Amino acid sequence: MTHSSHALSCLYAYLPLGTAVTYGGINIAGFEFGCDGEGNCDPSAATPPGQTGIDQMTHFVSKGLNAFRLPVSWQYLVTDLGNTINASRIATYDKLVQGCVDAGAKMCIVDLHNYARWDGKIIGQSAPSGPTDDQFADLWSQIAKKYKAQSKVAFGTMNEPHNLSMETWVTTVQAAVTAIRNAGATDNIILLPGTNHQAAGGFAENSGGLAAVKNVDGSKTNLVFDVHQYLDSDSTGTHAGCVTNATKGSFAPLATWARDQNRQVFLSETGGGPQDSTCISYLKQTLSYLNDNSDVYLGWTTWAAGSFKTSYVLSETPSGDTDVPLVKQVIIPALSDLP
Repeated sequence: MTHSSHALSCLYAYLPLGTAVTYGGINIAGFEFGCDGEGNCDPSAATPPGQTGIDQMTHFVSKGLNAFRLPVSWQYLVTDLGNTINASRIATYDKLVQGCVDAGAKMCIVDLHNYARWDGKIIGQSAPSGPTDDQFADLWSQIAKKYKAQSKVAFGTMNEPHNLSMETWVTTVQAAVTAIRNAGATDNIILLPGTNHQAAGGFAENSGGLAAVKNVDGSKTNLVFDVHQYLDSDSTGTHAGCVTNATKGSFAPLATWARDQNRQVFLSETGGGPQDSTCISYLKQTLSYLNDNSDVYLGWTTWAAGSFKTSYVLSETPSGDTDVPLVKQVIIPALSDLP
C-alpha cells in the first residue's frame, strides 16, 4: 500500500509537482465493527460488507477511484491471541480482498484495526500477559504468506496506535516488517503507522523514529508512512462540520520532512460530513494540496463506506449508484478529473 505502475525505491524517483497522487479511494468498513479505541473487539459484532462492499468498490472504480482500505480486527482473524488464523473467517474476509482486486483497484489495503492493542494491552509493552512482538509478527507472517503473490495487496500494519512508547513501537513495527518480508511478500507496500492515532500533525516530532524501519535487505523500498487527519474541530472525525484543510499545520510540515527523508506518505483516513458545505470546501483543498505534493504523498483513502448506514456522520455509502455530495463533488474529482 512492487505495484507494476508505481515501484518505490529507497531513493524515490519523484513525480513532478502538481500531478495526481497515485492512489485514491475509500475505506470499506465492517470487519472491524465491535472494536473500541483500546483494541477490545467483539468479533461477533463484525458486519462484513460482503457483496454490498464489493459492489461499492466496483461502483467507485467505475468513477475513477483505485484504492480501498479494508479494516479488520485481530480478534476476527484469530480466535485467541497467538493462534493460527481462523480458516473460515479469513475466507470470508478474503472475498472482500479479492473483490477489491477483481473490481480493478490498484491498491487493496489489509488494515489491522486494533489501536496497537489486544483487549486493551499494548503490543510489546504489556508484559507478561499482553500481546508480544512475536505474536504480532506471526499474525503478519500468516497474512503475508496468503497475499505475497498479489502485488496490489498492501499491508496496513496497524490502525491508530496511541499512548505508547514510540521507541518500543518502532521495534514492534520492525518485527512486523521483517516477518512480512521473510514470508515472501518482498515487494508489497507496507504502511508504517505512528502514534497519536497516526496524526499527520507533528508526525516528524512524535513518530519520526519510524524512518529507521527497514526491509531485511537493509533497504526501505515500499515502506510508506501511514497517517490520519480529520478536519473537524478536534480532529477526531466525529463531527459533521469541518473547520480546516489542515495543510499549514499538518500536511505542509510533513511534506517538508518526508522530502528531507526521501520518503513517501499515505493518508489512510480523512473525511467529513457527506452533505456539509464546510467539509466539501475544506476536503477539496486538502486533496488538492496532496495532488500538488504528489512527490511525497502517495495517495489517500477517505472514511468511510462499506457496512456503514447512510445515517452515519461520515458516511460515504452510496445509495445504489448515487453518491453523497462529498464523494461526488470532491473525492471522485480529486483523482479522476485532473487537467
